[in-house]
Amino acid sequence: MKVREVAGGGRAVEVPPERLARWFGGFEKRNGPAERTVLSPEEVVVTAANGTTATVAVPFPPLDAEGERSGLDVDALVQHAMAERRIGLVLVRLGAHSIGIAEGERVVTSRTDRHLVHGRTSKGGWSQQRFARRRDKQATEALARVARDVADVLGPRVGELDAVVCGGDRAAIDELRDDPKLARVFALARPVVLDVGEPRKTVLDEAARRARAVEVVVRDG
Repeated sequence: MKVREVAGGGRAVEVPPERLARWFGGFEKRNGPAERTVLSPEEVVVTAANGTTATVAVPFPPLDAEGERSGLDVDALVQHAMAERRIGLVLVRLGAHSIGIAEGERVVTSRTDRHLVHGRTSKGGWSQQRFARRRDKQATEALARVARDVADVLGPRVGELDAVVCGGDRAAIDELRDDPKLARVFALARPVVLDVGEPRKTVLDEAARRARAVEVVVRDG
């Protein structure tokens, strides 16, 4: 399970749906019995006896449950997270991209491509300007190829997708979001952007698994 620090204190844990019930069992062992669970279509918050909270932004909302319950009550969340979904994947880095469709954890169709974009140079003067122009041209051409593959792979099946999950270079992904030709695809994009390595098939397979994961933010009491 991946763990990262979050702003304002606390840590975010990516929990596979199959391990979510067991994870909350461990949460109670570490922090004492849950005092209450607050459920809404977008969020679930569990508060333990020592004041520690576990907050889940519901994946693929809405959750069909609402209200405050005494003790630990995450059965509806677990069932929701376990549901089989078809997810579009868009992974973009400076040197490559991978586009795919996953059914559950399995990538059923994909396209991966590499592109030459030179790194930055520390040299100054006219040669640096020429190098920068060439690099910008390469980056623009690379992004156009990404957009083409997103349209080719995800466009024809956008009506079948439950969501789109992106990963990699946020600036490049934001540019793709602004492309009118990809509006229907990115209308399904989740706000989270996965931190991934240079896209290739194995990275795409890992992203398919992570796209299903439930992110739990733990803040100590």
